Amino acid sequence: MSMRIRNATIGDLPKIRKIYTAAKSYMDASGNPNQWPVGYPPEEYLRQDIDLSRLYVCEENGSLCGVFMLSMEDDPTYHYIDGAWVNEEPYGVIHRIASDGMKKGVFKTVLAFCKTKLAEHNIANLRIDTHADNKTMQHLMETYGFGYCGIIYLENGSPRRAYQLVLSSDFTVKS
Repeated sequence: MSMRIRNATIGDLPKIRKIYTAAKSYMDASGNPNQWPVGYPPEEYLRQDIDLSRLYVCEENGSLCGVFMLSMEDDPTYHYIDGAWVNEEPYGVIHRIASDGMKKGVFKTVLAFCKTKLAEHNIANLRIDTHADNKTMQHLMETYGFGYCGIIYLENGSPRRAYQLVLSSDFTVKS
């Protein structure tokens, strides 16, 4: 059975928490201890994202193996960038993507899903950001065609490396 993506539910929260805990442990062990503080993301973020139908889970053989938020709204943290976005057209944004580390292909599956969702809304741009120490995420973004655009700043002033992918009508996720 292949990996599938569905909207997260309140009942998924305990498993989602476990995925974020596993991802945080991986980040700490791989030289990225500062991107997410302990307990991030707060449960209120997750509940709000579930209520807004923008939190998704990746599921394979009945087990959750990944989680992410996809928004198609303007993101205030992307208004200012030290650098330049590829364009200023409407975009979707992936936030808080995490894997339990047990299944391969979570990022690839998320990308294919996001492309389909964005196409439904006639949106041809996908943005994402990550901490400078998150070499794993930077490698994935570069592997799948995201271009580095510059530095954005979170509400608390923390810098993040920002990337953008322009999706063409014939976009396919590379193997």
